Amino acid sequence: MDYSRFKSGSDIRGIAIGDENQPLFMTDEMVKRSAAAFVDYLKSRENSKKLRVAVGHDSRLSAQRIKNDVIEVLLSYGIDVDDCGLSSTPAMFMTTVKAGCDGAIQITASHHPKDRNGLKFFTIKGGLDGNEIARILENAGNRNKYEGNEKGTLRACDFMSSYSALLRDIIIKGANAGDKPLSGLKIIVDAGNGVGGFYANDVLKPLGADISGSLFLEPDGNFPNHAPNPENAEAMQCITEATKSENADFGIIFDTDVDRAACVGKGGFPINRNRLVALASKIALSSAPGGTIVTDSVTSDGLAKFITANGGKHLRFKRGYKNVINKQIELCSSGTNCPLAMETSGHAAFSENYFLDDGAYLITKLLVETASLAKQGKRLEDLIKDLEEPVEEKELRFKIKSEDFRRVGEALIEFFAKSAPEIHDWKTAPDNNEGIRINSIENKGWFLLRLSVHDPIIVLNCESNTEGGCRGMCKKVLEVARRTPVIESIDITELKNYTED
Repeated sequence: MDYSRFKSGSDIRGIAIGDENQPLFMTDEMVKRSAAAFVDYLKSRENSKKLRVAVGHDSRLSAQRIKNDVIEVLLSYGIDVDDCGLSSTPAMFMTTVKAGCDGAIQITASHHPKDRNGLKFFTIKGGLDGNEIARILENAGNRNKYEGNEKGTLRACDFMSSYSALLRDIIIKGANAGDKPLSGLKIIVDAGNGVGGFYANDVLKPLGADISGSLFLEPDGNFPNHAPNPENAEAMQCITEATKSENADFGIIFDTDVDRAACVGKGGFPINRNRLVALASKIALSSAPGGTIVTDSVTSDGLAKFITANGGKHLRFKRGYKNVINKQIELCSSGTNCPLAMETSGHAAFSENYFLDDGAYLITKLLVETASLAKQGKRLEDLIKDLEEPVEEKELRFKIKSEDFRRVGEALIEFFAKSAPEIHDWKTAPDNNEGIRINSIENKGWFLLRLSVHDPIIVLNCESNTEGGCRGMCKKVLEVARRTPVIESIDITELKNYTED
């Protein structure tokens, strides 16, 4: 088997339930080989040191099987193991910072369907990047043995309690209002039957918040209610309606493993995507004036203006949470103050928090502000009242039918780059680092064509400040796309249907 196919950005992911003969099935052997390869990785960094590794998982049905495989291999190589059980992904990283672990393994596939699962690896320097994952998978596929003959120790570890205490302490100190700083606030959580229920029960409730009306806090790997994903429209609608119907002051939604989040203000005001990035940027810049905020490539022009108006600098980079975080780390290492890197998907990494994308930490920062603003009779959304928002926005996705999808995608983007000067109202955006971003004067907006980070898909994002502007831009995109030499390898059905409605 070609183990490189299990690489998904900086994660290992595959199918974990069903027919073991289907492509990309995470068999017991595949999991054990990957765990053994991570042992090699750690030992190459730590030499002869006795190693301790934390292992945790989200609520997926296949978690126990995979965890048993991982722990069996670690113990056989003499690794001492902390079995952390049900855990958030950020908490697993924090075991390397706060619990003295040399490494951590989280078993999760984020928001993906219930039959998927995966492995995320951490050291104290953070999550492994894509190149490191590629080397681990190469090692896993090539090794002659994947079980040792040593004997490590196994112990149960309730690190989530320690992690929750850390978050509570941040709110208590930041709000400066005693040990019940959230008293008088009704805050509801939608955990989507993932791991995030701990935030309601172990963080909010002990601080005095009324959490009645919270949704789907019980872990259930069938995910019976909605996708545990802040980017999912149904999921956002669910927490928005609940916040409104419960007359809550604040609503919170997490993805399965709590490395992403979004929220809702009083009255059902959704705070996600550009709104959430703006809010996090405002808070980050309050303690880092003049700092640079790194975002992904699809953020709006209004967000760029908002960051600048609040004394910051905006760097629009690439999609992929590791891309924006790695850029943040690079900038900070070179002396540039970069307090926040954030994707519109809800991944947010504060430099003060070990450059870790942590949905619970993001929400904790927002709650400090919520508690402080409540004393003044204000709401969190008041902080972004000056954010300019587009009249329309649209995302379309086109599947690439060729196996050599990267070549096809890059050829399409290059064709648009060469064609842009031929269109009288198109101007190529100078501040773009991914795909091709074009400003449309006539339609008062922009569109971005980019190749998906993980999949054989071309993504078209567009925004317009005039009604009908997105469709107007897309009609011209369709005209140009039809002249592209590689168009027969791209399914543009979505584009045709959208422009011809």
